[in-house]
Amino acid sequence: MPLFRHGLAEAPAWCELRSFAVVELPVGARHDFPRTAPRERLLVVAGACRVAHGAEERDATEGTKCELSALDDHFAVLAVREPTTLVHLCGRWGDETGGWGLFRVREVAEPVKRGDPVDYPTRTDIDNHYHDCDEFYLILAGRGTVVSEGRHYPVGPGDCVATGMGHHHDFPYAPEPVTAVFFETTLAGQRRRGHLWEHTHGRAQPQAGRG
Repeated sequence: MPLFRHGLAEAPAWCELRSFAVVELPVGARHDFPRTAPRERLLVVAGACRVAHGAEERDATEGTKCELSALDDHFAVLAVREPTTLVHLCGRWGDETGGWGLFRVREVAEPVKRGDPVDYPTRTDIDNHYHDCDEFYLILAGRGTVVSEGRHYPVGPGDCVATGMGHHHDFPYAPEPVTAVFFETTLAGQRRRGHLWEHTHGRAQPQAGRG
């Protein structure tokens, strides 16, 4: 079962993302992120702040992504200029990963059809696809339905959907527009990036034990 409603405390061993936190900071705040895992990333979801990672500092706004490069480094928010929301990702992924960042899902009148065929109606432009890596959706706001491994999962704020490499997944419904984070972990197999479709990239090869 790929859906976790209370973080990743009960995630199976194959999940390279071991924990995540959504942190909201008011203007003027400071915040340290204690180091908890071999690999860590930080994404600014909204607002404006100044972030330190290791010996580096940078101004950060919506969409800014930071990654730690040394085991003794950690993240810190030094100043908050606008109310800021950040997502802290911790785990054990490898050096070569897929994409990660912020995405939004909303229902549209005429969805674009470019993914693999499905046997259910769709109301968004998210396509039915698979990856050469595992992928995680972290839902921040809104409500909808994710289809993963052929099962439909209602999702809302705080939910994490973990889909193993080679398994098809889709986001066909979003009656309340969704804001979420996607994170594609270590590339494997042919190590292709992005959305893969059987009609273009060949037959999916779901990984045993990742479902």
